[in-house]
Amino acid sequence: MSTHVVISSVPDRSAFLSWYRQNRHRSRVLFDLLADDAYYSQPITLRHPIVFYDGHLPAFSFNTLVKNALGRPGLDERLERLFARGIDPSEAAGGSAGARDMWPSRETVRTFVDEADRRVLDALEHDDLDRPGHPLLDRSEAVFAILEHEAMHQETLLYMWHQLPFAQKRKPVGYASRVDGRVPPREWIDVPGGRTTLGVNRDSALFSWDNERPAYVVNVPAFSIERHDTTNAAFLEFIDAGGYRNEQWWRPEDWAWIQREHVTQPEFWELHENAWYWCGMFDLIPLPLSWPVYVSFAEAAAFARWRGARLPTEAEFQRAAFGTPDGRERRHPWGDTEPTTTHGVFDFSSWDPEPAGSRPGGRSAWGVDDLVGNGWEWTSTPFAAFPGFVPLPSYPEYSADFFDQEHFVMKGASPATARELLRPTFRNWFRARYPYVYATFRCVKETR
Repeated sequence: MSTHVVISSVPDRSAFLSWYRQNRHRSRVLFDLLADDAYYSQPITLRHPIVFYDGHLPAFSFNTLVKNALGRPGLDERLERLFARGIDPSEAAGGSAGARDMWPSRETVRTFVDEADRRVLDALEHDDLDRPGHPLLDRSEAVFAILEHEAMHQETLLYMWHQLPFAQKRKPVGYASRVDGRVPPREWIDVPGGRTTLGVNRDSALFSWDNERPAYVVNVPAFSIERHDTTNAAFLEFIDAGGYRNEQWWRPEDWAWIQREHVTQPEFWELHENAWYWCGMFDLIPLPLSWPVYVSFAEAAAFARWRGARLPTEAEFQRAAFGTPDGRERRHPWGDTEPTTTHGVFDFSSWDPEPAGSRPGGRSAWGVDDLVGNGWEWTSTPFAAFPGFVPLPSYPEYSADFFDQEHFVMKGASPATARELLRPTFRNWFRARYPYVYATFRCVKETR
């Protein structure tokens, strides 16, 4: 599924069209993985049923670009509202939108989707999309917003598909997971104190989301960071030591979740006859000890406390990933060259993780591995606005609704993160006790 669209320094109509078609094709491939009886299922109760996402992706593009930015008439007001916005995965809101009778037939959805796509493509092909001073089309912002929105949602689709029974998915021909690879040794790398840049100024990038703006520089004290993500092998030690049964490692609200939901292991693990397995996309796999563990923020933070360490701040991650000993900052951990498969596991190149440290070409200037790819990385930084934050006119609720001290910043990328999102300023975020995302972590500690 991995392809690459190049957007030059001047917005290019043909590139926009190619990117939109690529997105729609990839989304269709993902929906085609599902058995017919999965369409109205709700694999994660904290999210809408699958039918919603089939309509949401083109509805968002149509509403944002065609209706709001270009001022064109709507298609179907009821469906446009129904498919307008998803659910924030809050424990309190789970299961509120799964009633079968509120969702239209598959044929109705398909008719709506086809017409929304037709009108979006027509706009991309014929309309003036870069209008200086326009609240939504200055620097083609609404176009970039719809393109990145669908790319981000494709990762949502995949981690939802991960929660479906194997019988409701069609395994692709040639599917295989890379389970070889030794567990890497635990190594700590010292990163000296220095300055790091968070965010980006609007005019310095082709596009950025509002939570990425504006740029500002912070001083980061010296710290030590693990060279590798925390592996399944390392996390198994925490389980064997009774980590899920010991209140002292958990924040009070996280411990309450552990007790209430009877959480005893990572969401992606299953125990069968005293043996641990990884619940892969299409198969149950004997637990690959060399893979990065995928867990919630709550579990990551508890493990770090048990280890006598902590999670990195967003600024520490930024310095470890993009900083250099000579003070320059890179576009990517490995340098300024474009991302390739030698640099990391991203851009839909794998259905599951790969062994930690298996892409040394992506190593940072300090010698830290896998900072982009193989799993988003939790930081200890609550998701919040940068100084000077201004909501994005084409999608004003995108970030601001989540500045609540309950969501935490994730950095990096997962196997299902589109190449177009691999930039140093991109920020992802989720609630602390949301266990379904492709998110891992590594520990940091103070330098002595």
